[in-house]
Amino acid sequence: MRPRIGILAIVGVAAVSALTIGSIAALIVHTHREDLTGQLERNADQLCETISSSTYYDMLENRRDDLHQQIDIIGRQQGIDRVRLFNRVGEIMFSSDPREIGRSVDKRAEACFACHAAGRPLARLSTRARSRIYVSSGGARVLGMIRPIPNQPGCWMPACHAHRRSEAVLGVLDVNLSLAEVDQQIADDQRRMVLLAVLAIGANSVLLWWLSRRVVVRPVEALIAGTRKVAEGDLNTLLPADEGHELGDLARAFNLMTRRLAEAQQQLTQADKLASVGRLAAGVAHEINNPLTGVLTYASFLQKRAGSDPDLQHDLEVIVRETRRCREIVKNLLDFSRQARPVRRPTDLNEVVRRAVGIVMNQLALDRVKLTLELAHELPAAPADANQMEQVMVNLLLNAADAIGGAGGSIRVATALADVPPRGHTLIRAASCPRGCDLLDPGVRLHGHPAIRVQRLVDGHEVAVHLDPLYGSASHRAAEPSAEDVLAGYRCPRCHTTLELDRERCGACGAGVFAVRSGEGRVEWCTRKGCHWTRWEAADAEGPRRVAELTVEDTGRGITEEDMHHLFEPFFTTKGSRGVGLGLAVTWSIVDRHEGTIEVASQPGRGTRVTVRIPYQVAAEAAMPAVEVGTARVAEPGVLPAAARGVPDIRPAGGAA
Repeated sequence: MRPRIGILAIVGVAAVSALTIGSIAALIVHTHREDLTGQLERNADQLCETISSSTYYDMLENRRDDLHQQIDIIGRQQGIDRVRLFNRVGEIMFSSDPREIGRSVDKRAEACFACHAAGRPLARLSTRARSRIYVSSGGARVLGMIRPIPNQPGCWMPACHAHRRSEAVLGVLDVNLSLAEVDQQIADDQRRMVLLAVLAIGANSVLLWWLSRRVVVRPVEALIAGTRKVAEGDLNTLLPADEGHELGDLARAFNLMTRRLAEAQQQLTQADKLASVGRLAAGVAHEINNPLTGVLTYASFLQKRAGSDPDLQHDLEVIVRETRRCREIVKNLLDFSRQARPVRRPTDLNEVVRRAVGIVMNQLALDRVKLTLELAHELPAAPADANQMEQVMVNLLLNAADAIGGAGGSIRVATALADVPPRGHTLIRAASCPRGCDLLDPGVRLHGHPAIRVQRLVDGHEVAVHLDPLYGSASHRAAEPSAEDVLAGYRCPRCHTTLELDRERCGACGAGVFAVRSGEGRVEWCTRKGCHWTRWEAADAEGPRRVAELTVEDTGRGITEEDMHHLFEPFFTTKGSRGVGLGLAVTWSIVDRHEGTIEVASQPGRGTRVTVRIPYQVAAEAAMPAVEVGTARVAEPGVLPAAARGVPDIRPAGGAA
């Protein structure tokens, strides 16, 4: 079994703590022993001084009995092992132990060596030099303190004394103190110190275990578990990153890594979908083009032979035209997978609408759908690919019919000439940081277009924010919901260059501003929560754009908010097995290559309105009276079906900020 990092940390720190605490305890015990010994030496020296002073006159007057009695009394006191008095030749003259009286001591012994080291007795020595510690015959330690008795005038001047003036030391007073109590106290202190050291090491280990579990082990275990989940394919795994130390940074880096892996996986999925479209388009082209060529050949041949039958001639014209359109659809599918540019020519969008309505009219009649046309009179020709725009209208009409279902309903189709402001209608098609890093993220799309990915710091960790590419819109997305509540710094997610502007301020609230570079100047946003102010001076300077609007409005079941974000993704469908999810993807691709926009407003149960805007510069406003188209009712211009009039405008792009 492998050792765990927490156990290794506890054992290692406990060993270091034991060594440190043990060393400190040994130092404390040694210092305490030295202090006690020094204190005892000073006490012994004071005792020697006291004995010397109290026996001074007895020695001066040679009162031997009184002197012996005093030494005997002092020697019997508690803690004093013995008291001796030597003469200058080393003979014991007086002692608290009568058995020693008359004996001589060795001058080379430890007790005498300090005074006789120079070959002659010394009168003055330090206290430490006059002390010694030895072990008595009973096994106990003893502190001995000697004190030389100097020759004073009172000792050599009177006629009754025989000491010569040249003699410096007349004798030595030796006091021996028992260290038994001191040793017992030191032993008790050592036991207490060892006990305290053990308790300190134990408490330190327990505290370290708790801290390591909380600060190290649990985050590491969470990181291991998260790594295993990521290895199993769960890229939505997030670790708690509340800690302010390095493991918190590691958790935040792990979360950032998983988010980027998820984004990369999403991009790969999107790329795989587009690749699937390409493979499907190639297969469709191979499988359909050959039968369509045969149908077109025979229809053209029959059309030449049916010149005398107008009805048959008209039907064959429809077959030829629609067969050619099918071939164009296959070509457009290939163009979508290859992102081919449309062939723009002046196109009558009203005629495009009529042709699209003629194609789907029979299906609308079978589904009991009432059709209302509101076509602008003398609508200027728009620079567009007629076949592609017809495909857009057919897709939108078929989607509207599918949304209505077989229960019946109404569809309104309108064309109009409009001047739209830049806000809410102009796409940011290029975005970069000050160092030139591309900020468009194809893996996240808003309104079908790549979102602008920036990064902001929230509580010390990085959060990805995807900005709405529609100028003036506020449908931004943040990687974490809580990020909307925190003021933070914005920067490039690649090179981490700040995007905030030092001197610019929000025109609505005065807060800070951050910006990205576009192909037409700089786009700015407010950094404060809840403020949707934005500014694009280059777009605002151009003023309103003249566009042709194609609107398809139905009274069907509507679109949920969740599905709104996926409408234009390839292979996304709400029709189940009845659809493959390419209609709106191809529609978006066509409109985007026309540099136009698609706006979707819907609410479940109340219908959907889709508005396609194609830019052009010719102005003309008029409306044509109502006409009959097949069996469907066409209302007067400006008259909406009752259900359609109740459709609220909840478009995600939502006008000006």
